[in-house]
Amino acid sequence: MSKVYQHKIKVYYEDTDAGGVVYYANYLKYMERARSEMICELLDLSHKDLKINYDIIFLVRSCNIKYLKSAQFEDYLTITTKMIKKTSVRLNLIQETKRKEELLTSAEVELAVVNNQGKVNKLPLDLLERL
Repeated sequence: MSKVYQHKIKVYYEDTDAGGVVYYANYLKYMERARSEMICELLDLSHKDLKINYDIIFLVRSCNIKYLKSAQFEDYLTITTKMIKKTSVRLNLIQETKRKEELLTSAEVELAVVNNQGKVNKLPLDLLERL
């Protein structure tokens, strides 16, 4: 579980406030995109396929984010995602936003596995092993 997944983005004007600083909630959006891409890559399935074929949806159960420095308009950022624990019903991740090597945000994220009705669901063993 030590592999780190990277997702790169560019900060656009729409991501910033009037001063050209990234609005705090957008870091959560960047992390969501990075998690989604990681899960799709690991499982070789889209989230739509997971929902339709396995009745599996990942949703955020908790997120503890620390804002350390601000990103600016036209910065290039890398969001890293590392899985630190997994069970059939939960995934625990560390996600960091960096500008080059400079750490901007760090978050502990816990994902719950639920079904289409929002009730706890277990990942099938073959999917859990791929994560």
